[in-house]
Amino acid sequence: MGTLFERSLDPNKRSQLGAHYTSKDDILLVVEPVVMQPLRREWVELQGVINTLDVQRVAASPAQQATITTKMRTLIDTFIYRLHTLKVLDPACGSGNFLYVALKSVLDLEKEVITFGADVGLGYRFPMVSPEQFLGIEVNEYAHELAQITVWIGYIQWLRDNGFGDPSDPILKTLATITNMDAILAFDAHGNPIKPKWPQADYIIGNPPFLGNKKMRAELGDMYVDSLRELYQEHDLGGIDFVAYWFEQARNMIASDLSQRAGLIATNSIRGGANRKVLERIKTSGDIFIAWSDREWVLDGAAVRVSIVGFDKGVEHTYVLDGKNVLSINPDLSTNTNVSKAYGLAENKNIAFLGIFKVGPFDIDSTLAQKFLRQPINLNGKYNHDVVLPWVNALDIVRRPRNMWIIDFGDLSQDEASLYEAPFEYIREVVKPIRDTNRRERRKNYWWQHGETSPGMHRAIDRLDRFIATPCISKYRLFVWIKHPVSPDHALTVFARDDDYFMGVLHSRIHELWALRQGTSLEDRPRYTPTSTFETFPFPWPPAKEPIDSPLVTAIAEAAKELVEKRDRWLNPAGASEAELKKRTLTNLYNERPTWLDLAHTKLDKAVFAAYGWPDTLTDDDILGRLLALNHERAK
Repeated sequence: MGTLFERSLDPNKRSQLGAHYTSKDDILLVVEPVVMQPLRREWVELQGVINTLDVQRVAASPAQQATITTKMRTLIDTFIYRLHTLKVLDPACGSGNFLYVALKSVLDLEKEVITFGADVGLGYRFPMVSPEQFLGIEVNEYAHELAQITVWIGYIQWLRDNGFGDPSDPILKTLATITNMDAILAFDAHGNPIKPKWPQADYIIGNPPFLGNKKMRAELGDMYVDSLRELYQEHDLGGIDFVAYWFEQARNMIASDLSQRAGLIATNSIRGGANRKVLERIKTSGDIFIAWSDREWVLDGAAVRVSIVGFDKGVEHTYVLDGKNVLSINPDLSTNTNVSKAYGLAENKNIAFLGIFKVGPFDIDSTLAQKFLRQPINLNGKYNHDVVLPWVNALDIVRRPRNMWIIDFGDLSQDEASLYEAPFEYIREVVKPIRDTNRRERRKNYWWQHGETSPGMHRAIDRLDRFIATPCISKYRLFVWIKHPVSPDHALTVFARDDDYFMGVLHSRIHELWALRQGTSLEDRPRYTPTSTFETFPFPWPPAKEPIDSPLVTAIAEAAKELVEKRDRWLNPAGASEAELKKRTLTNLYNERPTWLDLAHTKLDKAVFAAYGWPDTLTDDDILGRLLALNHERAK
């Protein structure tokens, strides 16, 4: 319905009709386990009791038969009353798709109960389940109106399709149970942020809006985001994605006995980083009983990777993860080893950093860079190469180097920066007009500096001739050497180490497995962070305490060096044409994964396993279990 009406309003989108449609089968991944499973289970048990009574009735006296029939009718009536008094809430209902599917599912069950009652001689009746039982919250006025129509039309369709005729006039009634309001932020009479009150409901379902933490200010405004952060700061939920607030509100409803079960969809980043705190809180006050950890979902016509999470107060004792029965589900939506219980290790601090976040067109092409570099010495007695540097981002690693440059004044004052005259004047003309409109005071006032200057990173890598880098988001977890001086972009995690041993451990199967489990992902590309991913990882020895002369360390260093040298020769073979070089990227190499590459990684993995003192035949879960135990040991 939402897709149809959206296209009717926007002629440019009419050709895409259906491209945004979320199928009933996808919605049932939430509705079935959260709403229908407990109802069906209850109904199956009740059927067994009624069937037993029906057998007893055949052999009973007429008076006893009447008593048994009354008891059977009471059981049926009680269950039907249960169905027509239950409440289902979608606190981000949009055009009502989830409520539509839930309504028809509950009506189907009620019809099954009515038919069963008629088969055992209890008579037929009209369904009592109604649209008023399906509650919604929607902030968009148009979607709020549309959701009411969607639910009513779904109800009318079901009545007609199942032989119950038409409802009484008026056909489409107003649904006061679908509320037009913000579901996660309200303000009291004094303008203070408060949590909106959700209506009491047995089940909470839905697909709240996907909006990453980094994009919230641009989309929602500073005042809204600041108020939201303030409201939930008591729970240490700063820095979470927008969708995660719905999870916390649903958790609170269940913990307060205002709801029984909830099932919500989020991007798969809910499993890691700051977002995972929300799932950890759910596990503290209840439990997760169903989850899809990483599933393709269609949003606005594009496939995204989502997690589906069903949770309650700890009443459900059947756990299903990715369609398989498991003993439990961890906050990172895994089973068995729960790496979300890992601690940040002090020994790993001040090694991994995010690069600079420029916030403006500080990047320049090589022609302009060379022009600046050829200019004579400045008034301060220094050349422009101090502030005009090669710029490296993720594309330079996974594809080919682009020979891009950037003007980077670091944390220099305006007086100091202006002495690099030509680069400074360029930034004043090109960047300052953009930064003058920035809503953050610091970025507006310090327009010649990058949005995030990463001083800690610069201090750490400036003493090195080379350092290690990995794309924060990429299909494969790739680590490369970067020659210094350069200015790394925030799309890279950089490591202030210049030794082959460290490169080897980072590029091992053991570290990659930990990174995949600890991190989140964007679509099908895993995300790496300096904090939750790197700072929790226990190396064979604490960093800076490796026994340099150990043959175990030497073996890792030599295997890593051999891997990198072979890769570099493949990437840049002598005599290759320009067209051939364009095809030779690290992504393409790891897509193909030729035998020589596989053997080089196997050799490296064996050396790293030996350094830990572990056999190289361990399963993934065994590896994670040992790493978690080592993490806890080091954290002490």
